[in-house]
Amino acid sequence: MFSMLFEYLQYPFVRYAIICGVLISLCASLLGVTLVLKRYSFIGDGLSHVAFGVMAIAGVLHLSNDTLLVLPLTILCAILLLKNGSNLKIKGDSAIAMISAGALALGYLLMNLFPVSGNLSGDVCTNLFGSTSILTLKKSEVLICLILSLVVILVFVLFFHKIFAVTFDEDFARTSGVNVELINLILAVITACVIVLAMNLVGSLLISALLVFPALSAMRIFDSYVKVMISSAVIAVLCALSGIIISILVSTPVGSTIVAINILVFGICWLIGDLCI
Repeated sequence: MFSMLFEYLQYPFVRYAIICGVLISLCASLLGVTLVLKRYSFIGDGLSHVAFGVMAIAGVLHLSNDTLLVLPLTILCAILLLKNGSNLKIKGDSAIAMISAGALALGYLLMNLFPVSGNLSGDVCTNLFGSTSILTLKKSEVLICLILSLVVILVFVLFFHKIFAVTFDEDFARTSGVNVELINLILAVITACVIVLAMNLVGSLLISALLVFPALSAMRIFDSYVKVMISSAVIAVLCALSGIIISILVSTPVGSTIVAINILVFGICWLIGDLCI
């Protein structure tokens, strides 16, 4: 098995998949802790469906790089939902549900009306579950993933204390001099970036798992914000790495394998948490 793995690692697309998978999972885990604590866990589904709809539009327009269209429009929806959600007449989960269902339906409709290939079912499956896209990454896409991942990590390092304050109590953070609106705007932008990146790894239907499971697993064992952040990142990276390796060796879908391992780890953490209480 090790010799087979070493042989696979000789191929650039395998190395690209591992690098991107680890980076995306790391960023998702950092962001997931904040979103879970702010009770925005479902935002991953909403924005991923938006990205799915925009990808369908990009396909109809025959864009060579759909990220140029998908990323800005997803960021716009993230700002609308996360930053200005309190000012909307349709708030919270209702707004997320409407945008999510609408974008998903319109995207699938466009893919049927203007098919870009002869395998519509394969295109839909790849976009929804990320079944093969992570193994077909180009060098330019890996570079984009690397840059965006470094930006997300840098944001959490530079604004760690402010994000911590906004996560737990926005009113207290505001009275302490924190620019809450700016922090929420930054969180909205990096949320959209992580969602778009994760589309290639697990597809639009499984993105929430990358955001939620590592955070919840860490919270079952630790009660410190810093410990939860660190352990969530470690869990996410290990699950992504093992999931990609297993999927390559056993020929299982990459995204589903990663999520299955996250579920297993969550079950283990749940038992550990019960034993420690």
